[in-house]
Amino acid sequence: MREEVRQIQRTLEEQTYIADAAIATALYLSMTLGKPLLIEGPAGVGKTEIAKALSSALGTKLIRLQCYEGLDATTALYEWNYPKQLLHLKLEESSPTPEAEKEATIFSEAFLLKRPLLQAITEHENSPVLLIDEIDRSDEEFEAFLLEVLSDFQVTIPEIGTIKATHRPHVVLTSNRSRDLSDALRRRCLYHWIDYPSFEKELEIVRAKVPGIGDMLSQRLTQIMQATRTMSLSKIPGVAETLDWANALVALKATELNEEIIAETIGCFLKDENDIASFKGTRINAD
Repeated sequence: MREEVRQIQRTLEEQTYIADAAIATALYLSMTLGKPLLIEGPAGVGKTEIAKALSSALGTKLIRLQCYEGLDATTALYEWNYPKQLLHLKLEESSPTPEAEKEATIFSEAFLLKRPLLQAITEHENSPVLLIDEIDRSDEEFEAFLLEVLSDFQVTIPEIGTIKATHRPHVVLTSNRSRDLSDALRRRCLYHWIDYPSFEKELEIVRAKVPGIGDMLSQRLTQIMQATRTMSLSKIPGVAETLDWANALVALKATELNEEIIAETIGCFLKDENDIASFKGTRINAD
């Protein structure tokens, strides 16, 4: 492993993000080559946390664009502050300033509402981390628009002109694979798949993220979570649910896991009535 990759791995661990060599290598190449990194995997396995940890490790701003169905370019890029523009025009009604100059004034950067993509492009201090979260939830039209922005990191605002990034953002895209992304988007990105962690890695994550948990309790909890994922469930719990459960047990000052405490806290890691019934019908919680 290259020393640069080891350094990224160590730096992420300082942010309590347990990164294996593959994740660290993907981040190193993404930053070195200046290419976006597309991270796919099941929900709750830590995809979003990678961008947060990277931002903290680099000491730079994290700018997050949360995707959803119906997201459009205006919401993601910029809007004009119409109330502010109207107020300015009202205050200038009696001014002798020519109408053309008044119009030019209100369509200036002072009246611009910067949304995440424009915020990332206009960041002047250093390269921010741009997190485009759950890109699979947006529609194909927005995905096509995003290709243009990610290619050149510049946007053209008709009233102002072209704005080009001073510092190219470090871009992380995440996807839960609720739909297939286009080949065009994939070609522009490096790719990494994150699956549910092994027992050893998940145990390490729990102990790093929940330092107040005992060794035996963390081991038993992780065993149960690993076994739960082998069941046929409508929503398989991720690492996020593991950490929720671990934090809940610490808050309750639990020192061991028995059927009673599991029944009382099962809603921390299973979020479906049928899944809970299936779990209670197994021997996982009693073994």
